[in-house]
Amino acid sequence: MATGSAQLDATATPPRLRVAGDWTLAHYATLERAVDSLKHRLHTNTPIDLSALGALDTAGAALLAGLLGASRLSDLATDDPTLPAAQRALLQTVGKAMAGYVERKSRRRHNTASEVLARIGAAMETVWHQQVQLLGFIGLTLQTLAQTIWHPRRWRVTSLVSHVEQTGLDAVPIVVLLTFMVGAVVAFLGSTVLADFGATIYTVDLVAFSFLREFAVLLTAILMAGRTASAFTAQIGSMKANEEIDAIRALGLDPMELLVLPRVLAMLASLPMLAFLAMIAGLIGGGLVCAMVLDIPPIMFINLVKSDIGVRHFLVGIAKAPVFAFLIAVIGCLEGFKVSGSAESVGEHTTSSVVQSIFVVILIDALAALFYMEMGW
Repeated sequence: MATGSAQLDATATPPRLRVAGDWTLAHYATLERAVDSLKHRLHTNTPIDLSALGALDTAGAALLAGLLGASRLSDLATDDPTLPAAQRALLQTVGKAMAGYVERKSRRRHNTASEVLARIGAAMETVWHQQVQLLGFIGLTLQTLAQTIWHPRRWRVTSLVSHVEQTGLDAVPIVVLLTFMVGAVVAFLGSTVLADFGATIYTVDLVAFSFLREFAVLLTAILMAGRTASAFTAQIGSMKANEEIDAIRALGLDPMELLVLPRVLAMLASLPMLAFLAMIAGLIGGGLVCAMVLDIPPIMFINLVKSDIGVRHFLVGIAKAPVFAFLIAVIGCLEGFKVSGSAESVGEHTTSSVVQSIFVVILIDALAALFYMEMGW
């Protein structure tokens, strides 16, 4: 096995580079030193002689690409008739593969403002693509629902009931406990501030108004975004990583109908009920503080709520629950379908689903508050 070599023949006119011997991985260290010494002495028009080239593998072809340049190596392999077909194909493949490769040069100092603007632009582009994908997935979900709702045989009742239990019944303790404590905190803080104005009686209105319109449905939606959207993403993502969704399609079944619709419908059924329980728990928490701190008995608390707080406040709050439920479920399922094939991808998209769900819930809630204010509701 002859060691490969590359020599610049200065006696020829013009000077010619002669490549000979075996350019293989076994001689990589020696060949690399030769390439480093010759690389800066070659010109773009220096003739290349490959007639004495022996064995060649990918490592040797990569060294030749570093010596001659990827594009020139591809052209040389195409035009040189003395090379065997196998070597010509290998050199062309390596040359094309390395043509787009750019070695990282010494890092220059960039303008900080430019980097910040570039990062902001990249983030905005990512957000734009996510929203376009979300809108498309919402349309696909509604289309599948419209196609399925008129065919009762295609309803997945067992799956729907199972998901209602997981998303609704299993979430009752944490939702009730959290809203109860938040209601107590709101009543305590409200009474502390209103006591300076001699208006502690309005703590009842504060608790009832805030929980019926905002806190109950918002806290419930945020809890469901962290608890249920992540579960949907992890479940569908694991199926995607294990190629179970491909198997579902191979069986002639629709993953949207089989996996997405039961989860979306379960959330649409569960979140309004949980929001109603959250309203009751928040009022109980606020009433308990009023009874213990402000000497407002429960009967008086209930009468003040009945006289001061209209039913429209309850309707305004509960009307947002189906919208939040639909968006949370759709985002969780969409991120699950985005999973590639690794456990790391499952974790990344699970985190993304929680962040997106909470962001969308708060955004929609803020827009709804502005809309209600303008409408006088």
